[in-house]
Amino acid sequence: MGLSGGGADFVSSDSPAPGMFEAIFRALEASSQPLIGKAVTRWLVIPLYDEGGLVAGGFWGCTNFQWLHVQMLFVPAPRRGRGVGAALMASAEAEARARGCRGAHVDTFSFQAVSFYRALGYTMFGALEDYPPGHSQIYFYKRFDGGVHSN
Repeated sequence: MGLSGGGADFVSSDSPAPGMFEAIFRALEASSQPLIGKAVTRWLVIPLYDEGGLVAGGFWGCTNFQWLHVQMLFVPAPRRGRGVGAALMASAEAEARARGCRGAHVDTFSFQAVSFYRALGYTMFGALEDYPPGHSQIYFYKRFDGGVHSN
């Protein structure tokens, strides 16, 4: 069932047409660009391979607007506790600094890597309670340039 607003029908979908994301993104970017400039996103990916040469984990993120966005970090259980995650983060942060980034931001669930990011010097700046139900999504940042977080 569509919702009506401003003479238009709003119809939700869980299977958008090809190109729809790009069309909405282009419209959003066009309205933001005069204020913040063009978004120049660069992927930053560091895979971890298993003994057979298959990707078993690693770091996935991007840099944009002088910030590193950590999107995924996964270390397989047999390699945990050996500093692999910290080494991946150090490598990603070094590359982000080389790209001129001011800092990094990441979100994690309360049952995942909260203490890990705190140990790496990340500061919590928000939480979405009961997401997923019974847990929280926690948001962290870390400044590389010595600046402080401001609202």
